[in-house]
Amino acid sequence: MSTSGQPLAPGAYKFTVKSTEEAVALIRERLGPTARVLSVRTVEQTGLKRLFAGPRLEVVAQVDPVPASAAPAAPVRSALRAASTEPALPGTDPETAPRPAAPSRLTPLPDSIGLAGLLRRSGITETALNRLQSGANWHELSTLPLHRALAETSRLLRSQVDTRAARPSLTRAAFLGSAGVGRTTALCKWLAQEVFRRGRLGHVVSVEFDRPNSLGPLPVFAEAMGVPLAHFPCETRPAVPGGFVYFDLPSLTPGRPAEHRAVADFLDREQIAERVLVLNAAYDRASLREAYAAGRDLGATHLVFSHLDEVPQWGKLWDYLFDEEIEPLFLATGPSLTGDCEEDVPGAIVRRTLPDGT
Repeated sequence: MSTSGQPLAPGAYKFTVKSTEEAVALIRERLGPTARVLSVRTVEQTGLKRLFAGPRLEVVAQVDPVPASAAPAAPVRSALRAASTEPALPGTDPETAPRPAAPSRLTPLPDSIGLAGLLRRSGITETALNRLQSGANWHELSTLPLHRALAETSRLLRSQVDTRAARPSLTRAAFLGSAGVGRTTALCKWLAQEVFRRGRLGHVVSVEFDRPNSLGPLPVFAEAMGVPLAHFPCETRPAVPGGFVYFDLPSLTPGRPAEHRAVADFLDREQIAERVLVLNAAYDRASLREAYAAGRDLGATHLVFSHLDEVPQWGKLWDYLFDEEIEPLFLATGPSLTGDCEEDVPGAIVRRTLPDGT
């Protein structure tokens, strides 16, 4: 099931679903009791998907801004059945086959749902929700029609994140993170952005302390990119004007700050002020907080979330975007070393958190 983030018209939204029942449930959950169906069409699968999956329904629904008495909407289930091309059950006449009685309107959402309930369902934490509810405009937001309230909440969340002062482009940055977070993969993704998109030159430094630092795909990838890879001790300053130097450091061990002393001493001694903390977004919230605290102790200045392709709800990430001391750098949304890199972090999380990501 997928939904489009942009309205087609004021209050109108497009949904792609597998069945009429899924469409009814989705419209009831996302758009509330004033929703009505504008159109339904069958969308055939393309390519090899046609062999394994049936057609889907593309539904356009609208949140009616006027009172129900002034503009009665067609029953959602009836409208879906009338407009769709779903076949009847074998052996039945489509015109006379019994169908469940459809209500004249969608069942209203309980008072406990509302805007706050929908935000909780999207995965937003209580910390982020309390931040919104403490704002002077929360009462006004909660009384707006649902689709408008979600759009205003999206803009409000973005405005709260965008208050931090913009930092200059990275020049000499160390990539930090615990084992398994995809630290080296994140470094490769950033190298691809630097070389392909921004046309910058530089080199990478691998650092080891009292234990080996597994480089994974970095040596082969750096060679393919034309980026020199050196092993410390070596030159840690840019070799070309306007160039970069990025450092791949050994993994951290959250909860054991004493083991990070060698990393902290190296960063301070080499005067590496830019420190990119990589967090695995698929980890549970307690593990994320612990890893985040370890990075903060080491003076993290930028933040990368990895493994977003494994996370169904991104709402828990808002808590980390409110920290004005650490700037979100990008989201790693897949395993590719040269792609799956989303640099508009607040915008991407808004689109995945709320039905209307404008």
